[in-house]
Amino acid sequence: MHIYVTGYGIISSIGENVEETLHALRSEKTGIRQGQKTYTERFKVGEIRWSNNELVERFSLTQHASRTALLGMIAAKEAFKNHKLLAEIKTGLISGTSVGGMDVSELAYKDFLNSKTDDLNTYRNHPNGTTSEQIAKELGIDGYVNTISTACSSAANSIMLGARMLLSGQLDRVVAGGTDGLSQFTISGFRSLMIFDDEWCRPFDETRKGLNLGEGAGFLVLETEETIRKTGKKPLAVLSGWSNASDAYHQTASSPEGLGATLSMKGALEVAGLKPEDIDYINAHGTATPNNDLSESHGIRAIFGDAVPPFSSTKAYTGHTLAASGGIEAVLGILALHNGSLLPNLNFSQAIEETRLTPIKNYSEGHEIKHILSNSFGFGGNNSTIILSKI
Repeated sequence: MHIYVTGYGIISSIGENVEETLHALRSEKTGIRQGQKTYTERFKVGEIRWSNNELVERFSLTQHASRTALLGMIAAKEAFKNHKLLAEIKTGLISGTSVGGMDVSELAYKDFLNSKTDDLNTYRNHPNGTTSEQIAKELGIDGYVNTISTACSSAANSIMLGARMLLSGQLDRVVAGGTDGLSQFTISGFRSLMIFDDEWCRPFDETRKGLNLGEGAGFLVLETEETIRKTGKKPLAVLSGWSNASDAYHQTASSPEGLGATLSMKGALEVAGLKPEDIDYINAHGTATPNNDLSESHGIRAIFGDAVPPFSSTKAYTGHTLAASGGIEAVLGILALHNGSLLPNLNFSQAIEETRLTPIKNYSEGHEIKHILSNSFGFGGNNSTIILSKI
């Protein structure tokens, strides 16, 4: 049974929708800039310029909620547009997030400390699961709703779980992806880990120092062949492979040898029934931290040897959007499939000495791209890989 993508939606610092995102990719235009909020103004971040209230008005949302939920609603609505909810089609939503409603809770707590009126109802937006329920409500989905929180692999794991739910017959159609909004907690947390770069991040570069954080959301609509016959939707891509593996090396860092990354990519290839030489482009996790990029490079070498296909990290465009990254990068992968695109690794100048891997430096189209491998690696060695294939 094939798993088909019949819709996709995205919002990030490089675009409010698929069309704007493609334009930014082609223009090699980063969305990372000096932050505008009190807690981001000293840093370079992939920040979406609209306030929460502005997002509600601009995108005609029916709910006021946390930033994470609002961004998820926007991307999920774009993915699900022109799809109809039908009683005979079991439709679910699976969303990944790590921040949840943190931004709302932070403001409410500050008001409490300043002796302002404290509305306890505000904190109902805080749990990760609440964001998923709110996204589902915006779409009218009232059946199966689930939340995945495995740090930066969350969206990829949501997509993988969605595929498994379809294969098992528990769902006929699923909206799957992830969303995260920036918060002071996130900024402070990554600063404390000393993996935050004050300049523009440089994935896979010898001089890399750390990441730039970003915010956004990316969702896919997944269906089976049987469901497509009922809905009449046109398949846009095939979700052909997926895998999750843990190297259990450290609370945050990946194993230096890239063991988890290797297992994850190997497993996804096996599910897809593909060989390493079938992969035409790799959208790497590529956070621009010293540990991740070296570890992932070793994993790529272990799978592909000396025949590494074109690869890049797109996080120098969007910033690292944490739990949303796998969803956002899945959408970028589909755009690459449709346009025969190789997406550039912005800010790269010098290969990592140990592995000597050189990513794509410039955007180009017209390539024969049939299979794209996308990596998403989370804290604790929770490594996930999905493979998207051309129809």
